[in-house]
Amino acid sequence: MIEQNNPNSVAGESRAADSNWEREVIEKLALAAIVEQRRTRRWGIFFKSLLYLYIFAVSLAAFFPFADKPMSKGDKHTAVVYISGIIFDGTKADAESVIDGLQAAVEDENTRGVIVQINSPGGSPVQADYIFKEIRRLKREKPELPIHAVVTDLCASAGYYIAAAADKIFVNPSSLIGSIGVIMNGFGFVSTMERLGVERRLLTAGEHKAFLDPFSPVDESEKGHLQVMLNQVHAQFIKVVKEGRGDRLKNDADLFSGLIWTGEQSIELGLADGEGDIHSVARDVIGAENIVDFTPEESVFDRLTHRFGSVLGQVFSEIARPRLGY
Repeated sequence: MIEQNNPNSVAGESRAADSNWEREVIEKLALAAIVEQRRTRRWGIFFKSLLYLYIFAVSLAAFFPFADKPMSKGDKHTAVVYISGIIFDGTKADAESVIDGLQAAVEDENTRGVIVQINSPGGSPVQADYIFKEIRRLKREKPELPIHAVVTDLCASAGYYIAAAADKIFVNPSSLIGSIGVIMNGFGFVSTMERLGVERRLLTAGEHKAFLDPFSPVDESEKGHLQVMLNQVHAQFIKVVKEGRGDRLKNDADLFSGLIWTGEQSIELGLADGEGDIHSVARDVIGAENIVDFTPEESVFDRLTHRFGSVLGQVFSEIARPRLGY
């Protein structure tokens, strides 16, 4: 006897299976939503906690900067202010920081002399001029207080601009000195854009507003204007070097050509006065062997509030736009 299935029974079982499947899907979706909500809430709490911690740290640093202060301990000493790296506004070697250190060093009643130790490839002519003028001003206020420059690895361009303000410049025989010139560099992408089939759309109000735009061909009149400007800044550089070094400079046509020399050669050319480091100069020239560092230290507040966007801005400006520098 053949058993026949009841159609109503089969249909009922099918509907029950469909109902169970839909219920399982809904339950899984609901569970996933709950898990995602919990994960989002945990991340939200985490980032809010970081924000509160950051605000607390910044507030604490604003009231207690924790910047290291030089301690002379009442002893006669040689004050040292370090200039390291590129000399640009916002760096640790900018005019504001260096001048603060110089003023603190000169105002200390136990300072017997000041050494500006330089290890820099150059930088901003404006920042260098600020420091140069401040050293000369301090010299006029306290002519009896010696201010010497000591070069380590490199003292080029804006670094030498500053060194020229010192009473004497001491070097290592292998130091690199000079590069008395001005540079403005950039890139041109005109041919690259043509190869890529990119159309440049540039709108300006002002005939030269897109001065030296890297995506446009060089305008000869703008190039000539730029060269006049560079020559003027170069003339200012030569003027301060002659003011600082005076008759010690040898009559050499290459002195202001942008060339660079070793420390030994720089002494022969009158760009430097002799060999020495901060210890030998403090001991043998100034006569105060004890060295106290007056270089301003960046406070915790400054570190926390420093805008990393300025770094990115410098990178893009370096690629896209020319920048003037020594």
